Amino acid sequence: MTRALQVQGRVFCGLALALVIASLVGARLEPQHELLAMGVLVLLLGMPHGALDVVIARQVLSVTDLKGWALFGLGYVSLSIAVLGLWFVAPSIFLCTFLIISALHFGGDPAAGVARLTRVLYGGAVIVLPALFHGRDLQHLLGLVAGPTSAAHIVPVLSHLAAPWLAAMLLACALQARTSRLAACESVALVALALAAPPLAAFTVYFCAMHSPRHILRTFASLRAAQARNALMLALWPTLAVLVTAALFGLLASHLPIEARVMQLVFVGLAALTLPHMVLLERAVLVCGTASTAADGGFMGWPKAAST
Repeated sequence: MTRALQVQGRVFCGLALALVIASLVGARLEPQHELLAMGVLVLLLGMPHGALDVVIARQVLSVTDLKGWALFGLGYVSLSIAVLGLWFVAPSIFLCTFLIISALHFGGDPAAGVARLTRVLYGGAVIVLPALFHGRDLQHLLGLVAGPTSAAHIVPVLSHLAAPWLAAMLLACALQARTSRLAACESVALVALALAAPPLAAFTVYFCAMHSPRHILRTFASLRAAQARNALMLALWPTLAVLVTAALFGLLASHLPIEARVMQLVFVGLAALTLPHMVLLERAVLVCGTASTAADGGFMGWPKAAST
C-alpha cells in the first residue's frame, strides 16, 4: 500500500502542475462551467470517500446488528443536522468553524513522520493561501456559502495570514525534503496550486486527487481482499444516499441562483459530513490504539507512527 500511496502522491503532483501551468497561461473555464465541473467532481470523486465510514464502523467499532447500525446512523445524522442548524442560524460562526476543522482534517493527508506544525500549515494551505492573490474570488465564493457579510469578515483575516503562512510553509517544505522528497513535493504542489490556480479549481484538484483517494487507499490498506470487496458494496448505500440528498436539495433550492445552489450544496454538504466523519475516525483510533487500522487515524485524522 505504501507504493500505491506514492503513486497517488505523484499523480496529485502532476495534476497540480498541469493546472498551475494552465492557470499561468490564462487557460480557464468560464466561471459557471468551472462551478458545475467542481460540483460534479466533488460529488462523484470527493464526497464518496466518506461513504467508507460505514466500513470503519463495521470493521473497527464492530457495528453489525440492526440496533448498532440504528445508533450509528442516528449519531451520524444528528451531528450533520447540528452543522446544518449552525449554518442556518449563525453563518459566520459556521464558516469559521468549518474552515478551521477542514484545515485540521486536511492535515492528516501527509504520510507518517511529518511534523505536527507542518501538518497544520499543510492543512490550512488550500484555505489560507488563495487569499494572497485571489482574495476577491475567494470572498465571492465564500459569500455564496455563508452570505456576503460573513465572507467580508473572514477573507480579510485570511489575507493577513496568507503571506506569513506561505513563508512558513516554504520553510517547512525545505525541512521536509531532508526526510521525504515526495512529502515535500506534495506540499510544494499544494502551495503552487493554491497560489496560481483559481480557488475553486485548486480545491477541486486537491480534494479529488489528494484528500479523497488518500483516505480511500488508507482505509482499504486495513482490509483483507474479501473484506475490501464487501466494503465496496457496503459503501454503495451511503454514496447513493448522498447523491439522492443532493438531488433533493437541488429541487428544494431551485429558487436560488445556480452559483449559490452549487456552492451551498457542495460546501455546506461537506461541512455536514466532515464533523461526524472526524468524530468517527477519532473514536476508531481510541478503540484500536493504532492508526493503521483506522483509515486516516490520529488527531483529527492525522496518521500516527504506525500509519502508512
